[in-house]
Amino acid sequence: MALMIVDFQIKSLDFIRNQVNFVLRPLERLVLLPVDLIVNSSDYFTTRSALEHENAAIKLRQTELSLLANQAALLSVENQNLRNLLELQKKTSFKTIPVEILFNPPNPISQRIVINRGQNQGLRLGSPIANDAGILGQVVRLFDNSAEVSLLEDRDFAVPVLVARNGLRAAVVGTGRGKHLELRYLPVASDLEVGDILLTSGVDGVYPPGFAVAVISKIERNTEQNASNVFCNPIAEVNRHLQALAIIYDPQLDAKPAATSANPPSSTGRRQTRPKGQP
Repeated sequence: MALMIVDFQIKSLDFIRNQVNFVLRPLERLVLLPVDLIVNSSDYFTTRSALEHENAAIKLRQTELSLLANQAALLSVENQNLRNLLELQKKTSFKTIPVEILFNPPNPISQRIVINRGQNQGLRLGSPIANDAGILGQVVRLFDNSAEVSLLEDRDFAVPVLVARNGLRAAVVGTGRGKHLELRYLPVASDLEVGDILLTSGVDGVYPPGFAVAVISKIERNTEQNASNVFCNPIAEVNRHLQALAIIYDPQLDAKPAATSANPPSSTGRRQTRPKGQP
């Protein structure tokens, strides 16, 4: 008791205490080392496990967000395509039927698609299929609620066209999947240039006139045979969107009168009847 009182009052044992602490501290750390190793190891494995679970959750969330972003981008493109088709419906004077592409038939040779509209919805054999850019193809097989469409790239698929720049008439022909379209049976002297836009001429009575079909990409003139090899690219990308329009075109009803006629076309694009007694 006396030693404790003296140490508290005059601090006479601080030196001895410091020396003893200096000697015993390493021994204390050595004794506590196993306990510290066990505690630190437990914290390490607990923290690592938690981080692994958190990392897995973050990766899963990142994948979900990536899928949502891709879906949002796809919906945005599809929405814009539908707006363009709606605008085309407003501009055209023909009856149109919205169609959706279901699948491509498993045929490596032909370039065809199957759509979700058929005879019950008003489609006909030969009905043109188009989008806001231009002609895609034509209905070649008709079922009750579906139809098979031959695309522009399909081999030997032909569309009568005219050159928008000068009105030169020709026929653009498909040459197979992924290949250029061709203008055939044209002489060397034909007034054609790279970049010319080809529009439907309407002379076949199947395609309404004025729809974009292709653009000339390459011209090879063979003077010896007096023939030109003209290659074209379709304007409407045939493998891009899932929605399109089927055009119900009747040339006898939908053909516009001549520009010199005193009777202008109606707002629906159909021929107006002249009242009796009118010259």
